[in-house]
Amino acid sequence: MSATAGFTLPRQDERYMLWQVYLGLAVFMWGIFAGLAQALDRVLPSTSTLWKLFPGQETYYQGLTAHGVFLAIGFTFAFSNGFMLLVASRAFERAPNRAVNAASFWCMTVGAVLVAGTIVLGKANVLFTAYPPLMAHPLFYLGLVLVVVSTWLTGLAGALLYRAWRRDHPDARTPLQAFAFLATYAMWFIASLGVAVEVLGLLLPWSLGLFDKIDPQLARSLFWFSGHPIVYFWLLPAYLSWYTMIPRQVGGKLLSDPLTRLVFLLFLLLSTPTGLHHQYTDPGIDTWLKNIHLVATMAVFFPSMITAFSVCAALESGGRARGGRGWFGWIRKLPWDDPSVTAQILAMIGFTLGGLSGLVNASYVMNLVVHNTAWMPGHFHLTVGTGVALSFMGISYWLIPHLTGRGLVWRRAAVVQAWLWLIGVFTFSRGQMAGGLESLPRRLSVSQMSYGADIPAWQTSHLLTGIGGTIMFISGLMFGLIVLWTVLRGPAAGRVDMPVADAMVHGPDEGWPVLERWPVWIGLAVVLIVLAWGPFFLTYEWNMVSTGVAP
Repeated sequence: MSATAGFTLPRQDERYMLWQVYLGLAVFMWGIFAGLAQALDRVLPSTSTLWKLFPGQETYYQGLTAHGVFLAIGFTFAFSNGFMLLVASRAFERAPNRAVNAASFWCMTVGAVLVAGTIVLGKANVLFTAYPPLMAHPLFYLGLVLVVVSTWLTGLAGALLYRAWRRDHPDARTPLQAFAFLATYAMWFIASLGVAVEVLGLLLPWSLGLFDKIDPQLARSLFWFSGHPIVYFWLLPAYLSWYTMIPRQVGGKLLSDPLTRLVFLLFLLLSTPTGLHHQYTDPGIDTWLKNIHLVATMAVFFPSMITAFSVCAALESGGRARGGRGWFGWIRKLPWDDPSVTAQILAMIGFTLGGLSGLVNASYVMNLVVHNTAWMPGHFHLTVGTGVALSFMGISYWLIPHLTGRGLVWRRAAVVQAWLWLIGVFTFSRGQMAGGLESLPRRLSVSQMSYGADIPAWQTSHLLTGIGGTIMFISGLMFGLIVLWTVLRGPAAGRVDMPVADAMVHGPDEGWPVLERWPVWIGLAVVLIVLAWGPFFLTYEWNMVSTGVAP
């Protein structure tokens, strides 16, 4: 592995990043206990007693809310903030603004406490999507606001780094890892405006009693303005690692620096005009507008296809550099004994299947078959639950030693842990998807369904879901113990270097200068969003929520 020019961040700045990562991992551990209860609900006659063994799970929906919010928001946001800002700072060879860095950490921490506290107290059983007319305590919404503001502050810290770096390097190409940071947080800032308006303009005032009623479809549409781009905010930190770190870790090279920049810019352009494919069955939205989002959703699949080609080429270059021969001999030569590498390669495999199943969700006709069925959690656990979560685990296996100076413990167990996670996800998702094709609903407690145990077509689904979820829990518990023991008792092995890959075909200076012109790309992203979402908001029959007039 290679570090960037021997640059070292001040310890205080690194500490804020490290504790954001710690916070994300702590939330992850809490969330997998909630996930175990959800999985066992499929196979046990009654899990009401089991739920009460875990904090925040007095009821099924309380546990489901904890599982979704803790893992999909708390874990991913906190980990990404710490990891991505560290990468950008190292790439720019500058320390971030300490006040902004600290503010990001404290916003995330206070927000996480408020969200977790209201869930544990049973005041926010509204699930991950938090759709009205379900109402949470105002502190739940305030906590979500602070969590999102934390991501904005991290993006601001990176933007300030870029501004200072650009003053000293007016004609240079932005370092690739920093470029990926900027594209990721620019995309997310634009996309998160939808949920910000929903929470601050609708949900929070409503929960405070300022509105008598609320417009559910408007709130739902604002959520999905952000709800699909959030997938790419989860995913792009993993892509940063796959593109710019894994090639170095396997002894290979990045295929093309300019192509990687183009991929991240395509996500900036195409991530947000896609949300209505989650609302194909919603009334009051014109079919032609839903079809525009269908096309945009299919378009955003292409940067992932480029990623599949580029990352496979980088892996092959590493395998062949290590002596691999023949069509597939290079695969065996990859460093499968390195848990960081193994976890991320397995994450790529799982995400590939998740991406393909996502095309089913995006198709207007096929979506009607799987909409609001167990198919959706099966798909979701292949994408975010594997492509993102397992990648973050693999990243942690070098990131924690890098930030603490302690060597990773139980390396063989860490490799086993990665394989167990993939096996568990495949089993779980196979069960959920099969059940969804047999019309098994999502978001329902099977143990409390009077008819759930009497439908033979669902029994295999329940069994696979319970087994797969349990295997995932065991793997997640192993991961937590490995990280914890590394922090507490890992050998003082010195800091592990941050991996930075070199380009194989095209270097940074061979790219088009227009790739560096952020006003062009951000402006184009805004234009596409206006074209895709403008007709909806311009033609929507606005509900006078303050007076309770129905639309």
